[in-house]
Amino acid sequence: MSTVNAVNPNIDATVRVFDNFYKFEVNVPAAEYDVVYSYFLKEMGNKNSAGNFTSSLFQVASSTNIPALTLLKEFQGTNGVNLNASLAYYLNQIRSRATLLGVGVAVVPNAYVARNVLQ
Repeated sequence: MSTVNAVNPNIDATVRVFDNFYKFEVNVPAAEYDVVYSYFLKEMGNKNSAGNFTSSLFQVASSTNIPALTLLKEFQGTNGVNLNASLAYYLNQIRSRATLLGVGVAVVPNAYVARNVLQ
């Protein structure tokens, strides 16, 4: 889903991060990218997942004008479930309200009302 091109020789020490699905593209410092990617790689253990989380973090940072390393500090020290929930929170702020990530609350019917519903 997300890929990283080689360093552009015209722009020194930057990495171009882009996501083909949403057509998101941003140039980031290579050192900053390496810090974020290595953190997610350590947490996920999977290069593909780490790349997707890294591009998502830079997309959130670009859209909210919060530095990526500041966002990363919020994620550090959390376990995998909290990491997914935290990133879903930020991604939901920049996505359409029609589709939300990480929302899967099962509807529990009221017992008194449920007995009156015809099947």
